[in-house]
Amino acid sequence: MRYHSTRGHPSTPGFSDILLGGLAPDGGLYLPEHYPHVSEHELSSWRGLTYAELAAEILKKFASDIPVADLEALTAKTYTAQAYCNGRVDQDASQITPLRTLEQSEGRQLILQSLSNGPTLAFKDMAMQLLGNLFEYTLQKQSGELNIFGATSGDTGSAAEYAMRGKRGIRVFMLSPHQKMSAFQSAQMFSLQDPNIFNIAVEGVFDDCQDMVKAVSNDLAFKEKQKIGTVNSINWARVVAQVIYYFRGYLSATSNNQQQVSFTVPSGNFGNICAGHIARMMGLPIRKLIVATNENDVLHEFFQTGVYRVRKSAETLHTSSPSMDISKASNFERFVFDLLDGDSARVAALFKKVETHGGFNLSGRAGSDGDEFAKVGNFGFGSGKSTHQDRLKTIRDADTRYRLTIDTHTADGIKVAREHWEPQIPMIVLETALPAKFNETIREALGRDAERPAGFEHIESLPQRFDVMAPDVAEIKRYIAQHTGL
Repeated sequence: MRYHSTRGHPSTPGFSDILLGGLAPDGGLYLPEHYPHVSEHELSSWRGLTYAELAAEILKKFASDIPVADLEALTAKTYTAQAYCNGRVDQDASQITPLRTLEQSEGRQLILQSLSNGPTLAFKDMAMQLLGNLFEYTLQKQSGELNIFGATSGDTGSAAEYAMRGKRGIRVFMLSPHQKMSAFQSAQMFSLQDPNIFNIAVEGVFDDCQDMVKAVSNDLAFKEKQKIGTVNSINWARVVAQVIYYFRGYLSATSNNQQQVSFTVPSGNFGNICAGHIARMMGLPIRKLIVATNENDVLHEFFQTGVYRVRKSAETLHTSSPSMDISKASNFERFVFDLLDGDSARVAALFKKVETHGGFNLSGRAGSDGDEFAKVGNFGFGSGKSTHQDRLKTIRDADTRYRLTIDTHTADGIKVAREHWEPQIPMIVLETALPAKFNETIREALGRDAERPAGFEHIESLPQRFDVMAPDVAEIKRYIAQHTGL
């Protein structure tokens, strides 16, 4: 399997060649030259596999340059019951991502897929733990080192840092928006004292952090000298790792391959649901992929109108589902590439227009940049929006109806899922995090604190270590160089 850039760069590297990096040399994102197809026979044979075995089968299709035995060993090392038992006392931890039926009514079924059982209590662990092991494996083969440079709106940072702490040859430089994460999220990152972890709080919003990561990634000379890699969802390996739980969710919710399911996914950066799109392109019988946004509704606007309009930092709202406070969706380019039938020249032009004009228009109306919005339905996409009051109402309803406390982002997902579920098609909502990470809103909704898993009872009181910085690319480059000595 070879890979190419969404913007047409002529190189076609292999999986291991792009594993440690992020953007392609032309600023585009990597995609496989073709999506591997999963046959009906394969899908049937996968029904009896463990999560680790299923992960290996899917990775084999994308990482053909890594020996099969090594992939199997890496997934077996990653997806263990011991690693994915946080926060759940009533589950078989070996399932890794167990399903819970929330509601059955008039032939409709609402299901929650638990993805927050890893060490940082968020779905990002599902990919990041594997990424950590893949990085370490590759660096040992190369006798090399890696300086990971990333941005987080809350959960990616802690998942990356917990996955990379103590890894030989790896340092982590993580940007986050200053004072715009929950207290739990901030403490989870900033309380780490490992010498290879560097937290930088940026005076701005997540999009400012993300822009800095892209700017550094596009400076190819600096990137090479400082051995810069990324763990944000622009990293192809992370997206592939997320594809796995769509297959697991489908296989767990159905009994035969003629059945379809739909997924609702809380989404800000389009990485999580992009993995669902890839699973569907591989042949997984997904009927609908529903994007659930919060008040920062850039993606919802596109899937309703065909207009992709990026908001400026000052227009990006700070909400009670802060991990989705994003107005420039990094992974959206991968879907647009498929929507445009792989026309890399047009993709490059559209995303150049995002930088110069703040967006593009595929509605087909007069003066637009194309009419491809008419084809969005062919890919199964729909969308919905949830507000703070919706969030509170859904959290209260889940507590009363299901005797379940859900986090704010999962609440956005459930609210939107109820607007799109259909008879005879199970609707699976992807859980994003445990409610303890957003206790301020849980207390507002329910009048009590969220339950905390063992070991996290007093995390906010731990000593914190981080640096505050303006959104200045030159300054962050100096900071990285100073702390790597390269």
